Amino acid sequence: MARYTGADCKRCRREKTKLFLKGAKCESPKCPIEIRPYPPGEHGRGRTKDSEYLLQMREKQKAARIYGVLEKQFRGYYEEAQRKPGKTGENLLRILESRLDNVVYRGGFAKSRDMARQLVRHGHITVNGTKVDIPSYRVAPNDIVEVRPSSVELTPFVVARAEAAERTAPAWLEVIPGRMRILVHTLPARQVIDTPVQEQLIVELYSK
Repeated sequence: MARYTGADCKRCRREKTKLFLKGAKCESPKCPIEIRPYPPGEHGRGRTKDSEYLLQMREKQKAARIYGVLEKQFRGYYEEAQRKPGKTGENLLRILESRLDNVVYRGGFAKSRDMARQLVRHGHITVNGTKVDIPSYRVAPNDIVEVRPSSVELTPFVVARAEAAERTAPAWLEVIPGRMRILVHTLPARQVIDTPVQEQLIVELYSK
């Protein structure tokens, strides 16, 4: 299975914004983008002409990196979004938000999407009572996402329960920390998705 294995902080620096890929580190003064707020590499500090194509490409890369999706899969999501009724960009974000690893992260069971992917891959998460170890699994309205009973006392989930009062879940999810359960009431509308992405630029890129 292909996946990115490089440094997460380089991805944030390349996009010149925090993508919140490293959990608590992103909020600390040690965040590399606070120290070196320019792209990595020999020419990172050089001025780059922001062409229309570059802006569109950077926006696509930003979205893919936030959700931890590689190019082939991202393109597949875009083509699926294009086939659905409604606005393609909004459909794309809704597809990305419905990934199981994102739901685990949004529900507060993990400090980052990377951590959420690992928890799912290691078999700690169930959907409607069935173990699911595929991070890209897509949840549907009325699904119940839970931590397996044999895993609830593992350190990440103990910490998640302790910090539950400090987090606010998105409106389309209901989190029950005492039972380590997430209820998916519906899939999100664009106005409740706080991902800092201009999806129209992605649509323009792929429409060429």
